[in-house]
Amino acid sequence: MEAVLRNVACTVELLAVAAHSGVVSQWDEQTVSRAFHWATYCEHIYIRFHSNPVIRGVLEKQLQLTNHSLKEALPEYNEVSFWDLGRCQNLLLLWMLNNSALPISIMKMLFETRVSVNNINSDYEDVRGLCSQLIQCRSACKVLHHLLGLPTVGAEAQVQGEMLMERLEFVLSQNSDSRWAEDFLSSVLQEFEGAAQHLCPVIAAALLTTTDSAAQTASQNFLLDWLQSQHGVLQHMCSALPSKLLADLAKKHQKFRDAFCKLLKKWASEMEYRINEGEWFHTAANSTVSFQKMTEHFLTLFEACPSIRTETEDELQALKISDGDFDVRGLSVWGDLLLALSNEAHSSGFFI
Repeated sequence: MEAVLRNVACTVELLAVAAHSGVVSQWDEQTVSRAFHWATYCEHIYIRFHSNPVIRGVLEKQLQLTNHSLKEALPEYNEVSFWDLGRCQNLLLLWMLNNSALPISIMKMLFETRVSVNNINSDYEDVRGLCSQLIQCRSACKVLHHLLGLPTVGAEAQVQGEMLMERLEFVLSQNSDSRWAEDFLSSVLQEFEGAAQHLCPVIAAALLTTTDSAAQTASQNFLLDWLQSQHGVLQHMCSALPSKLLADLAKKHQKFRDAFCKLLKKWASEMEYRINEGEWFHTAANSTVSFQKMTEHFLTLFEACPSIRTETEDELQALKISDGDFDVRGLSVWGDLLLALSNEAHSSGFFI
């Protein structure tokens, strides 16, 4: 076990060097290949021990010690968690490419379109064309997701979403105090701080992960409860993700469906009509919500969950009446929304 801990610590230090050190300017192809060898080793460690609470705890303690020493030496260093070990190759590649000291020759080697066979006379894997291979895999994933009608969250978000659920399930199984799981999700939120556009697909992928046990279902329910308490994250998800993906979430989870529908009505209540433009606009600063997008969300939601159509339509009608029951455009957002839903539904062949 001591050897495993030492290897993990050394690999984390290697990641720090790849991200922040000018030493990478001296790296050659063999050095990069060895680096990816150790990154792969850490991924195997994650796969082997992520469900073993005792060994996992020992590894997490080692990571804390290594992170602490690296943080003292490199203030800009980003800590590596046990969860990160499962995507160590991705982190190595990303941090290495973001290091301005990386030689141009290495970048060209990683982006080669043809992979040379037996180009390196060593026991390590050939990493030539690695970036090109990743691009091809992502393109293939997009095509397959389109052909199979699967949620388009992206391959990387899919993997991260599955890892998020595994980690959350583990945390919940270790302690009955929900604060531990809340702290974990808060740390994930902090990790994605300033990059909500990347976090939203990960959460969506996590919620769409197939559940095969009561523990997995409980983890998704906990994530849903947490999401409803994080109004900023929920609002960003519903404004940034495609309508089809949001509808898939609403179809699978009633909690998300109720929160999504409530948020759509909240958005409508916050809109004002601008006579000069002849359109409804959301009043919040820097809002990306438009009347057209809101209408599209409602229609897709109704198509995915027909059972809520009548109830929601009745609520919108009651709100229109409370506004004076006007049928003149621009006087009531509820009246204009009902009209837009009716027109769009008829033009698309979906009647409400």
